[in-house]
Amino acid sequence: MDDHSRKLPSPLLSVIPLAVMVTLLFFTIRVFGSDALSGGSQVVLLVSAAVCVFTGMVFCRVKWKDIEVAIANNILGIATAIIILLLIGALSGTWMISGVVPTLIYYGMQIIHPDFFLVSTCVICSIVSVVTGSSWTTVATIGIALMGIGQAQGFSDGWIAGAVISGAYFGDKISPLSDTTILAASVSETPLFTHIRYMMYTTVPSMLITLVIFTVAGLTHEGAGMEQMAVFSAVLGEHFNISLWLLMVPAVTAVLIARRVPPLITLFVSAATAAVFAVFFQPELLQEVSGAAEQGALSAFKGAFISFYGSTQIETENEALNSLVSTRGMGGMLDTIWLILCAMCFGGAMAGSRMLESIATVFAHLAKRRTGIVSSTVASGLFMNICTADQYISIILTGNIFKDIYKKNGYESRLLSRTTEDSVTVTSVLVPWNTCGMTQAAVLGVATFAYLPYCFFNLISPLMSILMAATGYSIKRAKI
Repeated sequence: MDDHSRKLPSPLLSVIPLAVMVTLLFFTIRVFGSDALSGGSQVVLLVSAAVCVFTGMVFCRVKWKDIEVAIANNILGIATAIIILLLIGALSGTWMISGVVPTLIYYGMQIIHPDFFLVSTCVICSIVSVVTGSSWTTVATIGIALMGIGQAQGFSDGWIAGAVISGAYFGDKISPLSDTTILAASVSETPLFTHIRYMMYTTVPSMLITLVIFTVAGLTHEGAGMEQMAVFSAVLGEHFNISLWLLMVPAVTAVLIARRVPPLITLFVSAATAAVFAVFFQPELLQEVSGAAEQGALSAFKGAFISFYGSTQIETENEALNSLVSTRGMGGMLDTIWLILCAMCFGGAMAGSRMLESIATVFAHLAKRRTGIVSSTVASGLFMNICTADQYISIILTGNIFKDIYKKNGYESRLLSRTTEDSVTVTSVLVPWNTCGMTQAAVLGVATFAYLPYCFFNLISPLMSILMAATGYSIKRAKI
């Protein structure tokens, strides 16, 4: 009996592992707080996977081999993402120690007025993400610098991260270079630029509302005065060699991105270039990081390597700045990678036992009319993000589940591709154990639940998709 000839488990049975996971996560977060991601959440995911395996094998006659293969395929699918995550850790370390991020912060505080910081952040990240096609690259580079500028101007971490993520996922959603954009169009069999043009009907209004919110929030913000910003600038200038030459590092990165060099190569070259610049511009800091008694080639070599993989702490007389310029390197990403692997185990177990497929049929059955179909697609996309912990798998599953439903009801494939992006791509970063949620939280140093309420673009997009379906605006029947 092959996998697809086996009877699907009932939806009621299929939600048991999910219920166990949600319940355990509630108590784990309550007990461990912000330390939950250091081990507690990982154990919860493994226990939930074990419950899924037990339920599937005992009550549904699922073979262990099927579940094992599904888990292995899940982990194999995120191998590149794990390497990218390690390189992002290296890049954040070398960009900080070399003085690239401090230089961006130093000049950024002078250029960006606090009243318009949030909206400027969102716009800047939108532009960068459209050009790069990657939310991860946007957050790991300009996003980190903007976090520093915002903190110096007195904004809370949640607001800053929300503005960064809103802008980053705008480009991730509509850029022709974005892998999620290409994937959503491919799964639904929609031409790429047809898909992108149709997304504008929901994406542009969502972003305009987001920009209005950030503008109002900035104008009503009472943060640090010019005196505090002057203190930050002075301390940065005292402990780092601030130089416009350091902006060559992000310039090189921008060129590599523009030439569509693969992300792995781009991130490595960018991190390595920053390390070289650190040797020439920040020899004293490299000596401090290395712990050497005196400056020299060995201290520079050791300090540069530590900035790649280890934790660094530059001591200044400003406590707020100490936490800002501290880095964790590749080692700081290990908890996130551990969490991703455990999440893939749970997602693989749910897929291998076909419990995920069973739950998805419930959403499909709710799809009766236009608004119901789109709402069910949105709910299914969000649910897949929660269960599979991976946006790529969620896009594929959501697209395949609803493809025949849209065809049967006579709707164009572009409606499915748009709704999939509106529900999956932008909400993946709002789930703490999703690969996107874990990565952005680790890179920005802000917990997922702390920035979630301020990711207005990500929250509005699914609702806008449903609103457009309810009004029927620009929704046409497919030509037969």
